[in-house]
Amino acid sequence: MSTTKKIAGAALAAALGVTTLSACGGGDAKDKSAGASDAPKSKTVTLVSHDSFNVTEAVLKEFEQQSGYTVKVLKSGDAGAALNQEILTKGSPRGDVFFGVDNTLLSRALDNGVFTPYQAKGLDTVKPELVLDKQHRVTPVDSGDICVNYDKAYFAEKKIAPPQTLDDLVKPEYKNLLVTENAATSSPGLGFLLASVGKYGDEGWKDYWSKLKANGVEVVDGWEQAYNERFSGSAGGKKAKGDRPLVVSYASSPPVEVLYGEPQPAEAPTGVATGTCFRQVEFAGLLKGAKNEEGGKALIDFLVSKKFQEDMPLQMFVNPVVKDAKLPDLFTKHGVVVDKPENVAPEAIAKNREQWVKTWSSLVVK
Repeated sequence: MSTTKKIAGAALAAALGVTTLSACGGGDAKDKSAGASDAPKSKTVTLVSHDSFNVTEAVLKEFEQQSGYTVKVLKSGDAGAALNQEILTKGSPRGDVFFGVDNTLLSRALDNGVFTPYQAKGLDTVKPELVLDKQHRVTPVDSGDICVNYDKAYFAEKKIAPPQTLDDLVKPEYKNLLVTENAATSSPGLGFLLASVGKYGDEGWKDYWSKLKANGVEVVDGWEQAYNERFSGSAGGKKAKGDRPLVVSYASSPPVEVLYGEPQPAEAPTGVATGTCFRQVEFAGLLKGAKNEEGGKALIDFLVSKKFQEDMPLQMFVNPVVKDAKLPDLFTKHGVVVDKPENVAPEAIAKNREQWVKTWSSLVVK
């Protein structure tokens, strides 16, 4: 999830924390002489990620104690920006493992050769349909659904049924109600575009977006602005006096609103239009040229361990990929299950993403 997920936004950043390095500093102090046979093995392993990576401190400490490695996290903006930096430094990476590339950007990472193949211990416990790279250059870590969220209070007050499908969003009763992120600059924005491609096909999605534009869809740069400023149903949106009761966000956003509500509500104030969703899968990979390759492998093993997978939902508000991992009660009570998300084959995304985004921009933004 990019950006994500990526999902809890400023609330997560304020409430939770992990060790972070600046982009221009940090690193271990070992001898950097290439090929020095007597150089000690580094006990620091560096994870490069988007800004939404989080893990409970006790869970991370347990891994560090068991493995003997100290984990440092280099947060690098959203997923697209973080990946672009690794492409620019290919072969001389800023860390050992990269986390956060998703299925919308996977081909860019693989085509640029930034990862070294590694089959993680425990990969056999991962849902097989999420293993998209058979060469194991990347390992699935989490999944989430990009979906339209709605403000329950608004629709109850107006006595209008909230939308449930992509088709609903172009109906007159929802005119001027939806805000979405720019598909060229935002992971959820791109995911929502791909949902329309999956639903309507390579020709039909263009007509769909023409109808959405005519129905008053608003486009903003990113998720933070859409969800915490323009959306009337979020805590941030209420403070900012947002006036859009529909927003492109995540299926896991309602549990976030409950967890960080002050006071905590008995029910989520927002709902999910389950017929508008695109399934996002995030991956981790061993960076080619990693200084601590063995530590990187151990870290990837940790990311698919049951311990991390069951901790992850309330830290990053995404779903585990391990088959027997249990979801927390907050998810099962206030979240939704998306049975039939829209999907687009990774090879189709790889072939068409840039042209789809360019066409979308000309139709909707310009």
